[in-house]
Amino acid sequence: MVHSIPIWLPQTQTWLYGQVKHLPESIQSHIVCDRVENLDQFHLPNIHCLLDESTWRYYWEKGTRKLRLRRHLPFLVEHAARCQAQVLHSHFGNIGWLNLSVAKRARVKHVVTFYGLDLSYLPRQDPRWHHRYAALFSQVDRILCEGPFMARSIVNLGCPAYKIRVHHLGINTDEIAWIPRKWNPLEPLRVLIAATFREKKGIPLALEALGRLQHEVPLAITIIGDAGNNARDQAEKQQILQIIERHNLLPKLRMLGYQPHSVLFEEAYQHHVFLSPSITSSDGDTEGGAPVTIIEMAATGMPVVSTVHCDIPEVIDHRRTGLLAKERDIDGLVVQLKWLLDHPDQWQAMTAAARHHVDVEFNARVQGARLATIYQGMVA
Repeated sequence: MVHSIPIWLPQTQTWLYGQVKHLPESIQSHIVCDRVENLDQFHLPNIHCLLDESTWRYYWEKGTRKLRLRRHLPFLVEHAARCQAQVLHSHFGNIGWLNLSVAKRARVKHVVTFYGLDLSYLPRQDPRWHHRYAALFSQVDRILCEGPFMARSIVNLGCPAYKIRVHHLGINTDEIAWIPRKWNPLEPLRVLIAATFREKKGIPLALEALGRLQHEVPLAITIIGDAGNNARDQAEKQQILQIIERHNLLPKLRMLGYQPHSVLFEEAYQHHVFLSPSITSSDGDTEGGAPVTIIEMAATGMPVVSTVHCDIPEVIDHRRTGLLAKERDIDGLVVQLKWLLDHPDQWQAMTAAARHHVDVEFNARVQGARLATIYQGMVA
C-alpha cells in the first residue's frame, strides 16, 4: 500500500510516524512524498521523495498541477504501480481530494484520514472546499477520523455516514514509562505547555490562568514549541510574549522552542501538570480530534488539564482521567488547577485510570492492527 503526504515528516506530526511504523508486518507500506525533513528521527523503509529523485521533475509536476494542466502527480501513480499497491492512504482531507485522479489511474482503493485543519479551517476560509469535499466523499472508499465529534463534523460537510470509521491515533505505550506524579506543597508546581504557537492551542489562556495561579502557589513553567513563519502564528507568539510580560512570568518560565520528541518526554517527567486548553480559533481552526500530546502526557502519569473541545473528552474523562474546563474559560482553568493542588491524594488514581484508558484505546500496536483490518476490509 501507499501513504501519500506532502512532507515526511515535520516534528509536529510524530503521530503519523507511529501510524505507519506500527502497522503489522503483513502490510507493506510505501511512503510517497514531495520532500523530506527530520529523517534522523522518522526514518522508515520505502520512502520515495519526488524532490530527492529529480529536482526538475519536482518543480515540473508541482507546476503543471498548480496550473491545472494535469490533475494528478505521475510520480505517485508510478510508485503505486511499482509496489503493486491495493490501497492508497491519503493523509489530510485536502490531500485526499488532490489524489482522487491518482486513485483512479492507479486503480486502487482510496482511504483518507482527516486530522483537524483540513476539516474545520479550509472549508471556512475557502468555500471551494465544500465542492471539492463533495467530490471526495462521492468517490472515496473510506474516511477515517479520530473520534465521534470529528465524525459528526465530517457528516455535516456532506459525507455519507457509512463511509466513516472512527480510528484513534496510537502512541507507543511500550516505550512510555508510567510514573505517577507527586507534588510536595513545599516546592513549586511545575507546569508543562507543549504546542505550536497557534490560536487553537490556547497558550495565551493557559498563561493567563497561570498568571492568576502564581499568587496561590509558586510556579515553574516550561513551554516547548514556537511559531511557524506565517503571519497567524507570529501574531500568536506576540500575544504570548505580551501576556508573559504583563504577568511578570519570565523569572519562572523557560521557553525551549521546538524540540525533538525525545526532549519532550525528558521534560515531561520533570513536571507535575500538563496544561493544554485547546479552543476553536477565530478563523474556525480546531483540533478536529484530540492533540496526540495530551494522550502521550497522560500516559506518562502526569495529570492533564484541558478543555471540552472536539474529541478531547474521548481522552480526558473529567475527574476520572484528567480535568476539563470550558473553552476560553480562564477562571475554569484556574479552578481545575486549584483542584489538583487541593487533592494531591487523588493524583495517582486519576493518572492510573488515564494510563489504562490510553493502553486500551490508544496503543499504537493495537491501533496498527485495527488500521490493517480496515485496509483488508476494503480489498476483500
